[in-house]
Amino acid sequence: MTFLIAALAAIVLVVILQDAFEVILLPRRVTRRWRLMRIYYRWTWRAWSSVAQRIGRKSRREHVISLYGPLSMVLLFAIWAGSLIVAFGMLEWAAQEPAASSPLTEQIYMSGVTFFTLGYGDVVPHSGLARGLSVLEAGTGIGLIALVIGYLPVLYQLFSRREAHVIQLDARAGSPPTATTMLCRHAEAGALAKLDELLREWEVWASELLESHLSYPMLAYYRSQHDNQSWLAALTSVMDTSALVLVGVEGLPPLQARMTFMMGRLVVVEMARWFEVEPSRYDGDRLPPDEFGRMEASFVEAGLDWAGGPDAQTTMATLRATYEPLLDALARHLLLPVPKIVPDAGASDHWERGHRGLIARRLVDELSARPSHGRTERSGSAWRRLRQRTEPD
Repeated sequence: MTFLIAALAAIVLVVILQDAFEVILLPRRVTRRWRLMRIYYRWTWRAWSSVAQRIGRKSRREHVISLYGPLSMVLLFAIWAGSLIVAFGMLEWAAQEPAASSPLTEQIYMSGVTFFTLGYGDVVPHSGLARGLSVLEAGTGIGLIALVIGYLPVLYQLFSRREAHVIQLDARAGSPPTATTMLCRHAEAGALAKLDELLREWEVWASELLESHLSYPMLAYYRSQHDNQSWLAALTSVMDTSALVLVGVEGLPPLQARMTFMMGRLVVVEMARWFEVEPSRYDGDRLPPDEFGRMEASFVEAGLDWAGGPDAQTTMATLRATYEPLLDALARHLLLPVPKIVPDAGASDHWERGHRGLIARRLVDELSARPSHGRTERSGSAWRRLRQRTEPD
């Protein structure tokens, strides 16, 4: 019996320490299927999301879902520490001298005191092996606590870098972000060439997201500041934009759109592989014929040169079929909505809400429509009209 308990404790120690090493220190993806963290997140997320989906009120449901990411990390650290304490306590119990034997519960208590280096001294090891185990456990406890303290700032730094780009899409692509809005806003401002630079930035963002979320997959469960924003929605809108540029946007070289699309699809494929989700039988259509016509009308109104031709809708649907089923599978698994390609009528951005938000929107639209060579009389009159609206009575 003593041998079996010691063997079980040794197995637990190896499994926990290996899992902690892979999660905190190993900077690459672990391809092994049977892994404690993978099993832990699979079952806890399944239970948490099942409970959250039963909540009728959307805002409360999203709040409950947003708690999962941070709480899952706290619980994972607690499982590591608790398992190590119990395993070392079992080893201490097996290593004690027969003349000074004590119950297993007392040895687990001593293990907890040693792990957190409290040093009460009410229970002490007597054999040489037990003393060696106590020293090893104290070092393990200090090391794990130090790693966790240094690990959390890195995790939140990666989260902040991801979300900074997601928030920027509010002004560039709307809320939620859509490809039509992104293309139209750049075309209206006569800055379609800047879209090439933007797609380059999002190519870098996608590569950083892939590296960080494969090394720290729990980041995928961390939610954005607004319910209609997420890393998955941002990735979707950027891939849609790249696809539209490839299909029929004139005046913009297709190379960068191609590179960004390829990187975005790589992110989708690898994330779906980690979460072990299969492409869904996507029965929805994010760009039906009427929406496609509305998108082309928006392009004409914005002054965008659209040269998709009569087969543009079919070509776009074929290209979307290479990534939409995987995006839909990830969205269903993570409970993250996927944005449309064409925004809803009357949709407003987050920045134009609140006090005098409509006036702010009109001011920005009028001022950004001015000729770039100075304040003309025409733009000045528009400025005066809008200024009168903002002045108090």
